[in-house]
Formats: sequence, C-alpha cells, structure tokens
Amino acid sequence: MASPAFVAGDFKIFDVKGFKPRMTEIRARVRPKLDAFGGSLTSAVSRSVGGDVFAHVAKHARRTVNAPDDTWVAFGPDARGYKKHSHFKIAVSRRCVRFLFEIGPEHADKRRWAAAWRKNAPKVGPVLRRVKHLAWFKNEHDDEPAAPLADFTPERLVELADELIRTRDGQLVVGRAVAAEEAARWSETQYRSAALETFRTLAPLYRLR
Repeated sequence: MASPAFVAGDFKIFDVKGFKPRMTEIRARVRPKLDAFGGSLTSAVSRSVGGDVFAHVAKHARRTVNAPDDTWVAFGPDARGYKKHSHFKIAVSRRCVRFLFEIGPEHADKRRWAAAWRKNAPKVGPVLRRVKHLAWFKNEHDDEPAAPLADFTPERLVELADELIRTRDGQLVVGRAVAAEEAARWSETQYRSAALETFRTLAPLYRLR
C-alpha cells in the first residue's frame, strides 16, 4: 500500500474550484490517506486513552454547494459517530496539517465537560503550557492558532471553559499545526509520531468527564 503521508499535490486540491471537482479530488487523493491513518493509529490511540477508540473519516455529507476547506479523520469513543463526544483529529487543509483535541459544538454535555475542565485545569494546565507547539484554536477549521498555550496564564486556561458554553456553537480546540511546506516533506513515521505525541499529551482532556 502506498504511504499515507501527504505530499505537496494533496494540499493543492483545496485550490480546486467548485464543489464536485474538489470533492472528487478529496475522495481520490486525500480520503484514502486519512483512512490509512485511521486504521494504523486506532490501536495506539486507544491505549493512550485507556478505552476503545474508533476512526471516522469526514464524508462532508451535509455539503452540497460549498466545497470544504479542510477534511479529516477523527478518533472518538463511539463507533456510530464522534461529534457528540470528546475526540482527536488529523485535519488537512491548503495551508497545514493539524493534530487536534476537540470538544465540538455538538458535544452531548458541554456544561459537564466545562465543569470538569475548571476543576482539573489547575493541575493539567501547567503541563500543557510546557509542551512545545501546543496552541489554542478559536475554531476547529482555523489553520492558524489563536495563541500558544505557553502564553496562557493559569486563569486564562480555566476560562477556556467559558468559551465552550458561552454560545450554542461554543467549542474548545487545542493542538498543533504544521505548515503544508513542512508537512509535505514528512514521512509516514513522522506523521504517526506527531499525531501520537500530541494525542498522548492531550489524553487527560479526552478522559475528563
């Protein structure tokens, strides 16, 4: 099987105009690689979080007009879907690859998770702030992070819970972004290492209840 590592041409498909042409390219070039990452990483991610994890590759089924600007494979605890649960993602867009932990807008109980974060942030936060490359993203689809976690005060980390529940579409997204120019030179091993290192570091967030 060909390497699932992304190459320069994979990033350029997000320049393709039109919903159907871009989706054709995503299905042909990117989705098979995301499927491969899902298959190869699931067992290791499961061990990191201490429970069963299932891979879900984005199908973009709700879209019929606007072509997606990114696509991904998500890892969550439910075989039927990931959006209502804490989950990890490997996401690829025109400008970067992102390795993320998310509490998305459709999470089943954001208030409960936010309360757990407020309780645990004073203990978990200082560890996350010391990890190189980790950052906070305002939105799951953003290429650029809003701020490195190293720049957050302990109080500001706790306040991320407020971002989650302030609005109906509130979310919490943290992780690492790697520029397309760099990621296009990576091997499959480098992708696996970056994903697993990031997910292992963020596993305490995934386990919060």
